[in-house]
Parts: sequence; C-alpha cells; structure tokens
Amino acid sequence: MQDEEIRQKIASFDKWHYQFDLRGNLTSVRGKNKVNRHKQRKRHFFDPVVQLFGGSLEGKRVLDLASNAGFWSLASVHAGCDYVLGVEGRQMHVDQANFVFEVEEVEEDKYDFLVGDIFETDLRQFGNFDIVLCLGLMYHVTKHVDLLEKISEVNDDLLVIDTTLSKASGSVLKIVRQNVENPLSALDYNLAMRPTRQAMRDLVEVFGYLVATLEPDFRNENGKPNWVGGRDYKGGSRRAFVCSKKTDLSSLPVKVEPA
Repeated sequence: MQDEEIRQKIASFDKWHYQFDLRGNLTSVRGKNKVNRHKQRKRHFFDPVVQLFGGSLEGKRVLDLASNAGFWSLASVHAGCDYVLGVEGRQMHVDQANFVFEVEEVEEDKYDFLVGDIFETDLRQFGNFDIVLCLGLMYHVTKHVDLLEKISEVNDDLLVIDTTLSKASGSVLKIVRQNVENPLSALDYNLAMRPTRQAMRDLVEVFGYLVATLEPDFRNENGKPNWVGGRDYKGGSRRAFVCSKKTDLSSLPVKVEPA
C-alpha cells in the first residue's frame, strides 16, 4: 500500500480515537492530550504486564474487548503474542483495525477482528486466552457480573481492566447516563453503571482472581510528572487493575495501591 493510498484511507474515517504511525502517516486524532494520554496508559498498565511475562507475550493468546481501532491489539502483536482477537461493537472501528493491521503487515493468522455484541457473542468458540484486555469498557455496561462470567470462562490467567470509577464510598455501582450515538460510549442502553474501586475488586474476586490496583505515576521521558490527558487518573476517578488466576502479581514492576 502506497503512502497516498494510506493517507486517503486514514482521511476516509470520520474519527480516530488513537494515533497510529502508519509508515510515517499519522491518524488524525482530535486533541493532542489524547496522544499523551494513551502513551502514558500504555506505560502505566500494558508495559508492566509484558514485563511480568519476562518482556514478551510470546506463546500468549490475547482477547481485546471493545477493541476500537486495534491499538491494544497491535501493542500485543508488537509484544510478541501468538494471536489476538478483537471484539468491537461498531463496524467503523473494526474497519480501522483491519486497515491498521494491513498496513503494519501483520500475518493474517495472528489476528481477527469481530463486530458483535459482547454479551451475545460466544467467546468459547475461539478457544481460551491467557490475557484478556478490558480497557475502557466497564463503565459503559450495566451487566458487570455477566461480563465477568463470560470473561472468566475463556480466560486462563490474566485480566487487565482500565476503567473510570465512581467515587462513592463502599462497594457500589452508580447509574450514569450515556449517549449511545457517541462512538466511544455504550451501544445498548442510554445508561451504564460505574463501579467504585471496591466494587471492582469485589466483582473480580468472585471469579477467582487476585487483584492489584496500579498506582498511577505519569511521567515524560525525562522522568518529570506529565499528567496531560490523564487528570482522571491523578484525581482518583480512573484506575487500572491487573487481575490474575495463576501469575504471581508480586512481580509487577510498578507501585500497587493498598487494598
């Protein structure tokens, strides 16, 4: 695929949530804050998971829920995973992901992207997964127990959750309104349930996971604090959780908040 064709294809999509560098052609993300935000998020929870497995996801199968344009799926491939399945509710995002992977020349047997309702999709038909990525999804759904049940039955080990939280006290799911027309919002209902930190821990522990809540520490390449695009993490209204059925989480190379 030539540069001009890549640029035209990038421009054919109304919106890009993630910035990709496709052979020197950048996808058009609105707002520079997002670029730094996703760079910091990757450093915050994705890179430590790769380090937890010795610096590579070789031999691992990854399930990426609400995969958007495949940003985290591509990160998994770059980290050496054997296979990644992205499940996404909107066709536009799947089209973006397939385009990105085509430009990146990822071998076709290493990935699939599927359009579908997570709750209606039988994930078992795709086999089991060593790692499940549930990033930016938990605060867009109302059926948290159902979702975790579906995840748990195909997840052999690690579950990574990154979610906006309610700051209510205790183990609570707070109802919030959402706009289903927003391509980054819920698909089914115009409301969702936002978990508190304790609710998130309680939910995953029911399904046999041990949980580590990561302490955000957003910095630039020079080691100076850099919270551009990440104020929700700094303020405590968003957290990443690494949950494990088998892997020892004490080896996580980042700070963990007390339970």
